[in-house]
Amino acid sequence: MSSLQPVRGTHDILPDDSRRHRHVVDVARAIAERYGFGEISTPIFEFTEVFARTLGETSDIVTKEMYTFRDRGGDEITLRPEGTAGIARALISGGLAQDLPLKFFYAGPMFRYERPQKGRLRQFHQFGVEILGVASPQADIEVIALAANILESLGALAKTTLEINTLGDRESRDAYRKVLVDYASAHNAKLSEDSRTRLEKNPLRILDSKDEGDKAILRNAPMFPDYLTAAARDFFAEVRDGLKAVGIAFVENPRLVRGLDYYCHTAFEFTTEHLGAQGTVLAGGRYDGLVSAMGGRETPGVGWAAGIERLSMLVTDVPPKPRPIAVIPAGNGAAGEALRLAEELRRAGLVVELGYSGNLAKRMKRANKINARAAVILGEDEMSRGAATVRDLDSGDESQVPFAALAGLLAAFR
Repeated sequence: MSSLQPVRGTHDILPDDSRRHRHVVDVARAIAERYGFGEISTPIFEFTEVFARTLGETSDIVTKEMYTFRDRGGDEITLRPEGTAGIARALISGGLAQDLPLKFFYAGPMFRYERPQKGRLRQFHQFGVEILGVASPQADIEVIALAANILESLGALAKTTLEINTLGDRESRDAYRKVLVDYASAHNAKLSEDSRTRLEKNPLRILDSKDEGDKAILRNAPMFPDYLTAAARDFFAEVRDGLKAVGIAFVENPRLVRGLDYYCHTAFEFTTEHLGAQGTVLAGGRYDGLVSAMGGRETPGVGWAAGIERLSMLVTDVPPKPRPIAVIPAGNGAAGEALRLAEELRRAGLVVELGYSGNLAKRMKRANKINARAAVILGEDEMSRGAATVRDLDSGDESQVPFAALAGLLAAFR
């Protein structure tokens, strides 16, 4: 029955995958805290206006991909498709602007109605960071350095390429938008339907078109760098110089854009060729106009988000699952003592699996199946002596160990 299957574009994260995901988040969290970021958790759903305002009424996410519904009170609610809007909303509604600058990181599920494929799900997970209240290029450099540090610690940096571009300031974008519209309008008949729509509502996003016909037309389009103001050029030069100073390699990609007006200056992506069509692993940029677009005061911001599923596919060295100690009752009356010992060993910091049922041979077979490091066997003889038989399941060596000494001896198997 279809009702007993996971919804298309979602999946169960079973223990092995969950351990990979947790490793990614644990590494990212530890490094973000090293950079002075604090964790924030915003609701999984918000009033739809939060995302409609920030992502643009005509964007694909708003028009095609958001999970939106009316709740029982009649309010229009949307499952969050990304993390930045909720944080900007929290800044405004929580009165946090008086504490600027602020540095946040977050991790959790996001939701978009997209065509599911490798590395792209309808419920997916992101780790992201934001710096709010810092207008200087130092913040851009810091969030990129943080991203590179996380990727390197996960063993994924060598599999990625950092692409950067500048979106300039408002004066730069206004000047470039005019010449881009003039150029694209001359080729309007050959543009894809999406690009013709963007030409009227969001022309910079034409540069990000995946349509091959659009790409051919845009190869001869005017280049954004030719229309940058002196201030915008200086800002981008500081970002590039800062990345070089901290030893982060990058390539400039003048076609890397963000379509909405509140984006400015630095845009960047870490991309890979190891995940097929889903090449972007981590993406971000500066969004100085976002908070004011939501009704707050003018507040500079810069940040990024990374797909946890995509990152986990690039990670090769995941800490192994800890090998447990198997506690095995093997005689009448041993079950209660086995339960007591298992709890005592767990409280001592050991991973313990209790043999639930079956004869000794079956319980030992299960101990080997779960890759136990040692077995603690409790039979009638052991009970009478107040000791357990400890068997090293790698070497086969056995010894009799008093109950009181078990935790100390088994610490060597941790």
